[in-house]
Amino acid sequence: MHRLYRHVFPSVRSELQRWRETAERMPDPELRKQAIDSITHKEFHCKGGAVYAAANLPMRHVLIPLIVAFQTISDYLDNLCDRSTSMDPEDFRLLHRSMLDAVDPDAPLADYYALREEREDGGYLHELVRTCQACISRLPSYPHVRDGIKELVGLYGDLQVYKHIRHDLREQELMNWWEKHRPRFSHLRWNEFAAATGSTLGVFYLFLAASGERLTAERAEAIHKAYFPHVCGLHILLDYLIDQDEDLAGGDLNFCFYYENGETTARQIAVIAERARKDIVGLDHPQFHRMIIEGLLALYLSDPKVREQKQVRAISRQLMKGSPLMRVFFWANSVWIRKASV
Repeated sequence: MHRLYRHVFPSVRSELQRWRETAERMPDPELRKQAIDSITHKEFHCKGGAVYAAANLPMRHVLIPLIVAFQTISDYLDNLCDRSTSMDPEDFRLLHRSMLDAVDPDAPLADYYALREEREDGGYLHELVRTCQACISRLPSYPHVRDGIKELVGLYGDLQVYKHIRHDLREQELMNWWEKHRPRFSHLRWNEFAAATGSTLGVFYLFLAASGERLTAERAEAIHKAYFPHVCGLHILLDYLIDQDEDLAGGDLNFCFYYENGETTARQIAVIAERARKDIVGLDHPQFHRMIIEGLLALYLSDPKVREQKQVRAISRQLMKGSPLMRVFFWANSVWIRKASV
């Protein structure tokens, strides 16, 4: 916690302020609005991702700008697709090509807006991509994680395409996509696999692993398997869990809607949480990753939105059983929320 508040979070705020100032100079009003909104309302995504930089403070000057820039691309594109004037899947795929290029330091930049009307961003997206590429070129072990990161980013881009297309097409496209990946993840339901692909935590941990000089290809593969799909899936299922009322009102896709009832939802998320706890045991510093898992549970289950949803409150109580560490984080986060609201 000392590292986070003393070294990490101030740097995250500085990075985001720099990107906000860049966004404010965008010529196109719609692109400008979505860029500024994504920074304003999703700052906690960058703070959460930057937690990984606390594990290697000597490399924080590389990891924090990298994590913030990459997450800012993700949040910006999510806003563009959520509130898009386009429903073209090829437009969404071209936009998310920027994320694949961002994790490939050798990739040339492209015209990511070529299939949409709003295109004049003053170089904002290109600058974000270049920042990621420049930081990645300074990670000594990146060749060992490159393929794993590109796989995760590719899955993330697929999800964003399928979940943002026309409502009458998206479920079938998601199911068709799942069929391609079912053999590798047959123990999951389709909605759980899709949720796992929506998390950037696996990418951030691989960034952290690549910041050391002794990483091997075998260890990089073990890290990939330890985080995907269960740690990543837990992250996004919790996010969807607390957003159910909002998504129902807005007609947005929510992967928790595909469970039969609240009891099933609680059971499935608990199973994935337990699998995530087992997956990270073999990693270096497993207590750090256990902190991430219990912190995720506490962060989401202590959100004020939980109290406003009767069924979610019941699910929250079930998920809190059997994890004293998570309850400690839950209590600490609840206190912080109450103080922040005063």
